[in-house]
Parts: sequence; C-alpha cells; structure tokens
Amino acid sequence: MNPTPTVSVIVPAYNVQQYITEALQSLICQTWQDFEVLIVNDGSTDSTAEVVETWCQRDPRFHLLSKPNGGLASARNWGIRHAHGELIALLDADDRYLPQKIASHVEILQRHLDVGVVYSASKVIRDDGRPTWLTLSGRPVHSDPLLAMLCKNFIGHGSNAIFRRELFDQIGGFDESLRSCEDLDFWIKVAEQGSHRFYRHPQALCEYRVRPSGLSFNVKKMQECGEQVLQAAFNRSKEKVEPMMPTAYAFFYRLLARLALTAQEPGLAKEYIAKAIASDRSIFWRDPRSLLTLIAVRLQSVSRPLIQFSLDPRSS
Repeated sequence: MNPTPTVSVIVPAYNVQQYITEALQSLICQTWQDFEVLIVNDGSTDSTAEVVETWCQRDPRFHLLSKPNGGLASARNWGIRHAHGELIALLDADDRYLPQKIASHVEILQRHLDVGVVYSASKVIRDDGRPTWLTLSGRPVHSDPLLAMLCKNFIGHGSNAIFRRELFDQIGGFDESLRSCEDLDFWIKVAEQGSHRFYRHPQALCEYRVRPSGLSFNVKKMQECGEQVLQAAFNRSKEKVEPMMPTAYAFFYRLLARLALTAQEPGLAKEYIAKAIASDRSIFWRDPRSLLTLIAVRLQSVSRPLIQFSLDPRSS
C-alpha cells in the first residue's frame, strides 16, 4: 500500500448498507488505482459499518472511520482531515464512479496546475441502480465561475468533484452548520478565491442516484439552507454579485420546483415556480432546462407520471 497515495476518496456513509457495496465496487473498477478510500461511518444504525469492514479486510487501501452522526459536511471534513492524498475525490455512498472517472480527472489536474477542481457530466440512476434517460451536463450558465455557481451548482451533486487538498485547507472545510447545500457553499467560496479554475469534463463519468422517497423533507431543508448560502455570498461579495442575485434566486427556486415535482409534491412545485418567476422570469426563455421545468410544472398531469415511471423501481 502506498502511504502517500495521489488521491484520497472520501465516502460519507449513513445508513447505506443497501447501496455502499456498489459505490466501493466502482472504485475497485477504476483504471487509476493509486488511491486510498476513507469511508466515514457517520453514526449509522444499520449494518453499514459491518459491510465496510469486509472491504477493509480485503483491501488495505480501504479504511473505516467511525464518528457520531453529524451530517454530510461533518463526515466529509472528518474524512479529509484524515486523508493523505494531495487530491481529494468525493463519492457519496449511494452513487457510483464509471471506470475512467479518477484517471481522467487526475490527468487534468497534473497537466494544468491552474485547475483546482475537475468534474464531469453525470448519468442519473434510479433507486434500484438502473439507468434513466436523465443526465446532468454540468455546463455553467455564466462565464464567471462565481456568478455561475450562484445561479446553479454546476458540479451538480456531491459525488462529482476531484480537487486539490490545498483548497480545503484554505477555505477551512465544509460548513457543518448547514444540513443541506454545504457543497454549494464550499464551491462558491472556491470561486470567490479565484486562485484556481474549474474544469468540466464533458463525458458522463459518474452515476448519481435519485431516491424520490426522501425528497419531500429535503426540499424544504434545501430552501432554508440555500437561501442562507446565497445571503452569505451576497454579504461577502456584495459589489460583484448584487446585480446577479435576482437571477440566482430564480434559478434556485426553479431547482426546488424540479425537486418538488420529482418528490410528487405538486403544490410545492407551483409555489417555487411562482417564486422563480417573481425573481427573474427571463431565465425561462434564456435557459432551456428552466423552460422545461416550467412546462413540467404547468403540465403536471403529463410530467408527474413520466417522472414516476423514470425513477420509481416499482414502475418496471
């Protein structure tokens, strides 16, 4: 085992006994193998720790770290503080990497020293792991990374980025007071620093699992935390970001409308779309995905069954 691997993969794990084997197997299948894997058991009450232990016994690169439950930000910080690699990869325990994920991102970071964060497009998978027709492109909506990140977390989800450890040290980690949107907050702070570029790999190199059953609570929590993150960014960089804030809130409420629709919460979806329109209605003719969300909310008799068919394993 290499005592100083190039990459440390951080896997927060809370009650994911049914998913984590797929996540860890996707690491074994990587074409780049110079890594360590730090699985942070964040106070699980199921058999997550026992499942992980079998992996640790088979492969010395895998390490189980256990702590009391503190949420995603706390688990990521805990893992990164125990990491030995100069590059940090994030993988949530219910998602999966495709085989070229780590290799392609490491190659970019080693070749371009001004790049601090590499991410890719993603495929959306169902709760049972089967593919859907949905993808996340990761395309920013603005050329300035700070303004783009305010409008949309273009990295997309918590299993997509590989970044330089020094960024974590400079920022001080993920904000543990946030129970949602902690990754958005972190990337906004990286963009504010401006010392490193974000690099988007256009190929879909990871699989993001959507679990509709948990979205209803998460949407309201995301609203609360997301508004807090946007307000904090405004307070730190008012002069630069003030003109963009109505658009940023419009994109944020549009995202919440889409999530509410996925969670089969039609009234909530309409509420968020109305907020988006009130903030900046221009996003619906400037951004195709926003227009599609508007149409889906307005035509829920058609869109809701389609979403359920795409994401619900029981529809097979």
